[in-house]
Amino acid sequence: MRLGASIVGDLRKVLADEVRAGERAAMTAIRAETEQVKAELRRQVTTAFSGNARGIANAWRSMIFPRSGQSLRPAGLVFTKVPNVIDAFERGALIRAKCGGKFLAIPTGFNAARGRRGRGEKGMRVTAAQMVASGQAFLRPFKSGRGFVWCLPLRQGEQTGRRRRTRLVAGGVTEVGTANRKGREAWARGLLEQGMVPMFLLLPQVKLAKRLDVRGAAERGLRRLPGRFVAAWQRESGRSA
Repeated sequence: MRLGASIVGDLRKVLADEVRAGERAAMTAIRAETEQVKAELRRQVTTAFSGNARGIANAWRSMIFPRSGQSLRPAGLVFTKVPNVIDAFERGALIRAKCGGKFLAIPTGFNAARGRRGRGEKGMRVTAAQMVASGQAFLRPFKSGRGFVWCLPLRQGEQTGRRRRTRLVAGGVTEVGTANRKGREAWARGLLEQGMVPMFLLLPQVKLAKRLDVRGAAERGLRRLPGRFVAAWQRESGRSA
């Protein structure tokens, strides 16, 4: 028994149409997967660091190649504008003082109290150099003996505003604790009784917790890509899944 087969139509046109459908499908799949990987990485940052890391999360960006036209071999790139930060929290890096220094100087929340942008000089964070220059900074050792709290003496400044809120001035260098919140006056009085405010933690090294999984996000994207491409090609070719 003999079987015969024939192709109806222009074979070159059929193949060309199939290639164009494949190009569109490849671009669609790469674009969608790149966006999904970027969204996952942004979500990792916001989950690990809460809303305070919105800037770091939004530093994840993406690009598709070719930048214009279609291709059967497209590529998607997801990258960050703060690679050192991302790398440190993906590896769980161990950070030590550089240039032979003995301690890392880590600002406390008090030092960041006026650290908002757009506040001019009042938005400046006190530096280690300013602490030394003040001549008033002093150390309090940790109970563990592994580091120190670097403090400034605290005094009361002039009361300001309609509610006559108490101002707290650390060593004549900066104002701290100016947030307008419930119970602020009692909190301020408690600090004044303490007579000092911790401005830096001095530690010989810090081991960052591993909070991100960039490699895992990329690998999950690669595993999803073939199925996404096949589904897109079927749609472009007018075939049912």
